[in-house]
Amino acid sequence: MILETHRLLMRDFVEADWQAVFAYQSAPLYLRYNYWTHRTQKDVCKFIQMFIDQQKEQPRTKFQLAIILKEENQLIGNCGIRVNDLEMREANIGYELNTHYWGKGYATEAAQAILKLGFEELGMHRIWSWCVAQNLASVRVLEKIGMRCEGHLREKELIKGRWYDYFLYATLDHEWKAK
Repeated sequence: MILETHRLLMRDFVEADWQAVFAYQSAPLYLRYNYWTHRTQKDVCKFIQMFIDQQKEQPRTKFQLAIILKEENQLIGNCGIRVNDLEMREANIGYELNTHYWGKGYATEAAQAILKLGFEELGMHRIWSWCVAQNLASVRVLEKIGMRCEGHLREKELIKGRWYDYFLYATLDHEWKAK
């Protein structure tokens, strides 16, 4: 699968992508809101292999795509959609970026393309996401792509010995079409 935006090419993962993913998943700033305290080459190879295996599933319900910056032909992160319930036409999205590329609108651009895939190609009715409440950059991404906050889950996750609140966001197909 390939999606293209103004600045990004989003494509299925291949095994050789592990090095670029390892580079950004090893950064302390990336790890801040993550369960992992560090990453190994083996961890990242398993992570990439999971996405490659999902590409073979029939019907395919998980589309986690590598985000490639067209101008540099550089893998800078990933963004995906996972169908939770085919009958109810519900899915969730997620994204992550190399910290060197934060604050430049790439996550918003990628997440917008994934929403388009979900509503226009996969025929979803409801697409949701969540983020750590303290991760204000992620909150802004979800709001910029038209998602509305549906809930505040207090002390939802224990990450590295600290309790974090989560925000739950969603958008519906008729809201997407109205934009």
